[in-house]
Amino acid sequence: MRPIPVRAVAVAVALIGSLAGCGGSESNPFDNPPEISNPPATSGRKLSFEYFQRCVYPILQAQLPINVNGVVSTNSCAASGCHDNVNGTGGALRIFTAAEVDLTDPASTPETVRATDMYKNFYSTQGETVIGSPSSSRLLNKPLIRGVLHGGGLIFASEQDPNARVFSYWIGRPMPQGQDEFGTAGNSMFTPPDPATGSCNSD
Repeated sequence: MRPIPVRAVAVAVALIGSLAGCGGSESNPFDNPPEISNPPATSGRKLSFEYFQRCVYPILQAQLPINVNGVVSTNSCAASGCHDNVNGTGGALRIFTAAEVDLTDPASTPETVRATDMYKNFYSTQGETVIGSPSSSRLLNKPLIRGVLHGGGLIFASEQDPNARVFSYWIGRPMPQGQDEFGTAGNSMFTPPDPATGSCNSD
């Protein structure tokens, strides 16, 4: 039997040592580590509730021209059979008639607002986005039929459609780290910077 070269033994020992650094334990480098660190996420950010309510939600309710295989008609995302909460087949948007929430009312605490129909619409619509990345978000890609099917047809002819720009603006400007969806940083998304009187920015 041929003796194993000393160099080969040294390389094997070094490899086992390096495996121990990837997990395992001193006794068995191929074993799972004794403890696995799984810290909670700390970088989660949210989109502006006020901008959704004033600028995005009206688009979801509006009668818009749609193109389905070359046939142009008018419909709403909230139409029966689309994204309405009773007969909808189009996924999680769950659009329905929701009362506007007055965030200046002292009674409108975050807990109270989060129980409203408007917030439910906000929450499910935000769930169709990749926060901070409009181009990766189904909320924008589906009405553009960009890399994904949309049974409702082509809603926005291009990214330059004024409504598409509102969607993109909202998705691309998450609230700063440390502010929730009701944070005052959302005021800057209006001109003048007042959600009650300002117009919706889109660029």
